[in-house]
Amino acid sequence: MMLFPTNEFVKLKESLVIYECALKNIEMRIDILLKDFLTFQAYNPIEHVKMRVKTPESIAEKLHRHNLSLTVENARTHIFDIAGIRCICYYAKDITYIADVLKRQPDIIVRGEKDYITNPKPSGYRSYHLILDVPVHLTNKTEILPVEIQIRTQAMDFWASLEHKVRYKYKNKMPDHLSKELILCADKIAELDRRMYLIQEIVDMAY
Repeated sequence: MMLFPTNEFVKLKESLVIYECALKNIEMRIDILLKDFLTFQAYNPIEHVKMRVKTPESIAEKLHRHNLSLTVENARTHIFDIAGIRCICYYAKDITYIADVLKRQPDIIVRGEKDYITNPKPSGYRSYHLILDVPVHLTNKTEILPVEIQIRTQAMDFWASLEHKVRYKYKNKMPDHLSKELILCADKIAELDRRMYLIQEIVDMAY
């Protein structure tokens, strides 16, 4: 297990408090959107939300994988998913809608985005990733920190969890037959998402 030097570990723990504040900032915004969807809109696209701040051990491992020394400066400069949110939608069509709503908020800067729905990874992974720079107002300064938001359907989330477990089990050296099976499952899940939405549209037209 990779560990930060003691002096850097102390500084990292302090920084993680601010990352938690950035995460709460986005959590509050999503909570407001949920209230808007449930009260004023005809449809709520968000099924549930998961949140986490990376542990020091996880941050150290990621820095090590990128051949970077274990310092807080490197963590803040090179790692953009220390604070992360996973937003689970009912249908694939909801994903870009939610991303657009978040991107329109005037005090947020879009640092980056990757559309793995339109362009899945070779592994079959599908999700929409946003990295948003979020202001955290402290007593004597304002910090701008990145928060990564992954937006996906329940089926995509299930696939991603399974793929992660398999990859971890085989230490990133997955056998070809399992890799091919996961790609096939990812394609079937994408088709399932499309068919489920079609059923919902048929039901909506009937009532």
